[in-house]
Amino acid sequence: MKKKIHVLVFIGSLLFSCSSNTYVELEEHEEILNELVTYNSHVQSIIQDNCVSCHSAGNTAGFRPLTNYAQVKDAVINTNLLDRIQKQNGEPGLMPQTGRMSQNQINIILQWLEDGLLEL
Repeated sequence: MKKKIHVLVFIGSLLFSCSSNTYVELEEHEEILNELVTYNSHVQSIIQDNCVSCHSAGNTAGFRPLTNYAQVKDAVINTNLLDRIQKQNGEPGLMPQTGRMSQNQINIILQWLEDGLLEL
């Protein structure tokens, strides 16, 4: 009988000690990078994963390619790229059109601008 009580107390403590997060809560967790953000180390993969399928030659947004450092830097400086990636789902002009990037990805691109749009 004592073993059953101990087992129940143990299971109960496990249940109450666990926490649960939704996917939205996990996605909204913001990671701050404590290093200089560079295109090659941080931004290139974000752009590749979220933008290049449309923003490359022969695709729907091929008029504004984002396939290399110079093109992405130019888009940050001379277009409204930063504004468009920060829009909320459902807002007109949101990029990518398939749905908003994670806030962490957006923050990395914003930090890249703050750090001087470095390539290396």
